[in-house]
Amino acid sequence: MAIDKQKVVSVTYQLSVNDFDGEVVETVDQEKPLTFLFGVGNMLEKFEENIKGLNEGDNFNFKIPSEEAYGEASEDAIVDLPIDTFKIEGEIDYDLLKEGNYIPMQDQEGNRLDGIVLEVGEEKVKMDFNHPLAGDDLFFKGEVLSIRDASEDEINQGYVSEAEGI
Repeated sequence: MAIDKQKVVSVTYQLSVNDFDGEVVETVDQEKPLTFLFGVGNMLEKFEENIKGLNEGDNFNFKIPSEEAYGEASEDAIVDLPIDTFKIEGEIDYDLLKEGNYIPMQDQEGNRLDGIVLEVGEEKVKMDFNHPLAGDDLFFKGEVLSIRDASEDEINQGYVSEAEGI
């Protein structure tokens, strides 16, 4: 069975940035493989393009240029927010507001945004909302562990049911 739409795919991989021998930023092994419903937009489009048609046991090794992954880092995604934005029950949590911390937030439409604290001032907090891998070319090496037909429920909901497993 080959990887295609309406298939549940399980893979292992190692993700490096900027070169196949570059910094390893993520490793997914057989104990906790990545399992997903192929073709519904939950994965990077170029990731799916590169593994489409592969079979169980096949290895893969490919590059996704930054512009086809998370794009280039944008200065527009670095913003100063009023420090009052970070009040919880009237108090500012300075343990949360430390340089380098990731903070989950929401935009005005309710979309989740993850930002990293760059700088904390008396009145403003400088946050970077670029994806952590923006500007990086991605290099994947991995193996297809298993492929199965998706259940009707999985197809309808657009993701793999934990109860269905792989």
